[in-house]
Amino acid sequence: MAAWKILRDFSYRRVISSTLGRSRHCFSSSSSSSSAAYATPKIPHFSKRGRLLTGATTLGLVIATGAYVSTVDEATFCGWLFSATKLVNPFFALLDAEVAHTLAVSAAARGWVPREKRPDPAILGLEVWGRKFSNPLGLAAGFDKNAEAVEGLLGLGFGFVEVGSVTPVPQEGNPKPRIFRLRQEGAIINRCGFNSEGIVAVAKRLGAQHGKRKLDETSRTSSSPNDEVKAGGKAGPGILGVNIGKNKTSEDAAADYVQGVHTLSQYADYLVINVSSPNTPGLRMLQGRKQLKDLVKKVQAARDEMQWGEEGPPPLLVKIAPDLSKEDLEDIAAVAVALRLDGLIISNTTISRPDPVSNNPVAKETGGLSGKPLLSLSNNILKEMYLLTRGKIPLIGCGGISSGEDAYRKIRAGATLVQLYTAFAYGGPALIPQIKAELAECLERDGFKSIIEAVGADYR
Repeated sequence: MAAWKILRDFSYRRVISSTLGRSRHCFSSSSSSSSAAYATPKIPHFSKRGRLLTGATTLGLVIATGAYVSTVDEATFCGWLFSATKLVNPFFALLDAEVAHTLAVSAAARGWVPREKRPDPAILGLEVWGRKFSNPLGLAAGFDKNAEAVEGLLGLGFGFVEVGSVTPVPQEGNPKPRIFRLRQEGAIINRCGFNSEGIVAVAKRLGAQHGKRKLDETSRTSSSPNDEVKAGGKAGPGILGVNIGKNKTSEDAAADYVQGVHTLSQYADYLVINVSSPNTPGLRMLQGRKQLKDLVKKVQAARDEMQWGEEGPPPLLVKIAPDLSKEDLEDIAAVAVALRLDGLIISNTTISRPDPVSNNPVAKETGGLSGKPLLSLSNNILKEMYLLTRGKIPLIGCGGISSGEDAYRKIRAGATLVQLYTAFAYGGPALIPQIKAELAECLERDGFKSIIEAVGADYR
């Protein structure tokens, strides 16, 4: 990742700048300046002629490189950078899963990942909750738990990124090892248990990001007042979701979620109540009709009592599990409709072990299963919830997406937006433009002119 950052900065910016902006100096008749810039003073026995030849050779290589890069359009160069990240995937595969994850977050936080410069296909743009998404593909919570890499991740081309889950008080989570790969099945089992630096640390990072965004907006407005409003939110060129959870030892779950809302909602384009992780004891019990209704009411009240500008408070969503009975789904749908919940995320990881995972020795590890084996199960829950809510509530389809076709299936099953995580962990940044291109092809193939037209198409 670092190597590609150096290549991007040097070849694409500095070389072009040197070639075009300083060409007069490069071709100056004065030989002394060239020899001073490109000679190697550590080898004193070089003759003056040798130093000149060395400088001329180096200068020629730089000019040739600059000339070549300058002939490549930005979109092509950007595509090369994304494709080149595939070379790093085998290295990450050799590392412990959690170590690899930590390195990936660190790389994104430092900008050692490609930045998407190409516009998304127009057919992928949509508006949800009054917010403009350049595409419906998002990164699920769990990757950037502590909001360390928001800018870098949004820069990869995701339409939205969800950070968290964030707990009020810092906690380490469950003992390690707690992340297990099932590479052949394209799956992961994790039992992290809401490891979090806490809302104070996350609020500081998001506050700094929000301030930078506002400053950039002010600069753009003053310099180009007639610019068209672009898709994006409080954190940059994309929508930011904040997923909040409860501490493991907390006896008052509602108080934990309310504290998260009070501290973090001002930085969020949407908020998520996570009551579906299988790795926090008793958490999934909050999905019952009475428990969920009481919880949502308190969190909504906490959000609404805060002062908001013209854009109003952030939408409030609930993330549910895929391991729910028909009665459970009916209860959740009833609460969502009655309380006018802004959305549901379907779904979190599963405690089941569907084939072919059941035959893998790693399947014996406790924790939530994500990845390809979750696709069918989560799609069935998605379909049921779309029918139960009669398409009145925006749904985010999450679980098992590894291609544009997978994303398309979720949209046809009722999802307005989609999220991935496990496939991104395996495939890296190159997977993002691939999925978006494939999704656009699927929509055009079946005659849809927009994402919204395709939502729930299989059940309308």
